[in-house]
Amino acid sequence: MSVSGRVVKPTTRRGKRTLQKREPQVIEDPKRALFLKGRKTSELVRRALKDVYQMKKPDALMFAKRNDITVFEDPTPLERHCKKNECAHFLLGSHSKKRPNNLTIGRMFNYALLDMVELHIESYKSLMDFIGPKMTLGIKSCLLFNGPQWDESDDLKMLRSIFIDFFHREQIDAIRLQGIEHTLSFSVTPAGIICLRSYKVLLKKSGLSIPRVELEEIGPRIDFSLRRTKPASPDLMKEACKKARELIPHKKRNISMDVFGTTHGRIHVGKQEILRIQTRKLKGLKKTGEEKWAKQKKLKVLEK
Repeated sequence: MSVSGRVVKPTTRRGKRTLQKREPQVIEDPKRALFLKGRKTSELVRRALKDVYQMKKPDALMFAKRNDITVFEDPTPLERHCKKNECAHFLLGSHSKKRPNNLTIGRMFNYALLDMVELHIESYKSLMDFIGPKMTLGIKSCLLFNGPQWDESDDLKMLRSIFIDFFHREQIDAIRLQGIEHTLSFSVTPAGIICLRSYKVLLKKSGLSIPRVELEEIGPRIDFSLRRTKPASPDLMKEACKKARELIPHKKRNISMDVFGTTHGRIHVGKQEILRIQTRKLKGLKKTGEEKWAKQKKLKVLEK
């Protein structure tokens, strides 16, 4: 459906494939994020946008020019950009006298605004200010949320959910120890400051089978404070969290699992006529005529 309500029908095979890719899929591809600047941005905001863009690549797209967008007043231009570029997340940087050094992070659902949070950059240290190794392109980060405040405030719960969706990549079922190479730490201080830290995970010898783990900060280092928030309506959030039927596990009959994780199955076997089963195949083991006559006589008695 387009904005006017008319049905968009493809006229070419390429257009048909494009519309099919935009339709809901059972297993979705990694969500892309759109990075863009507002009417006015400061040098600090531009560097912060660039660093977060480096962390999100290759599932990211950045606009070079400024955009006349005030997302809290009118999200329509942002929704149009996200739909055109097939982006489910966005990070908007802006700077004004009333709200300096401002970042707005949010999510889309069905190419319409779902929810968003406005953050103020309290302090910032760029990725280039850290000497040492940098992040690998497309790396899957381990997300850590420190502090009980994440479960005490509705705004922080929504922000945690947005961060998890924003930095999430492909769905994986298992991971080895050497696969944990990078971690993102989100901490909340008693004063309400949200601290973002980026670490490289180093596995060193410990003399045991389990290595000694050390963290080396590689940047960026950003401290946020909450400003405005726009949560999603309960009905829209319920629709956005709906799972496909193919992904919902169904209970299998006659299969159970005990407390130790062992799977047990129950097999139902029909009635077997043991007397009619041929068990002797060798010529020397074949039944004689008397044995055959006795077996037939016994079967007739059983049938009666």
